[in-house]
Amino acid sequence: MVSEDQTPSGVAGRYAIALFELAKKERALDQVASDLDRFGQALAASNDLTRLVKSPVFSAKEQARALEAVLDTLKIGRLTKNFLLLVARNRRLFAVPAMISAFRAMLARERGETSASVTAAAKLTETQVTALRQALQAALGKEVLLEERVDPALLGGLVVKVGSRMIDTSLRTRLNSLKIAMKEVG
Repeated sequence: MVSEDQTPSGVAGRYAIALFELAKKERALDQVASDLDRFGQALAASNDLTRLVKSPVFSAKEQARALEAVLDTLKIGRLTKNFLLLVARNRRLFAVPAMISAFRAMLARERGETSASVTAAAKLTETQVTALRQALQAALGKEVLLEERVDPALLGGLVVKVGSRMIDTSLRTRLNSLKIAMKEVG
């Protein structure tokens, strides 16, 4: 995740900056953000789409053709669709998840918000999300956009990331710490 005071770098950062500036110029930031969120959700939900995006086996032409069908099905807007097809033609689809994250971070900075990622062992309830968001807003003094993830391997607790800061209260980490402490004693 890109922290709020850094400019994204690398391939994903350059593409995200270009898309952000174009969307801002066309006054389409919200539309592009919505499109990217839908595409990101589809990417997370479909193993086939993930394979298409990450596999070097497919040619740029094959990727673009398949991606165009997916984008039409998702009803992705013109600007975002053209951007993703350009990324496919340039053989950079593997970097799309990082591009989406960088775009989200730039949008949050533009709006005076900060983005945070929370990983929990199970899906958080709406009450828990609201309480976490309010606690983070009180601590940071900014509006907070939460990106939620589920990782059953945590067993319990949360891992919260804001920029380069991470708070890990997961049961897995606590058990590992206890295991290390037990080895040192015995």
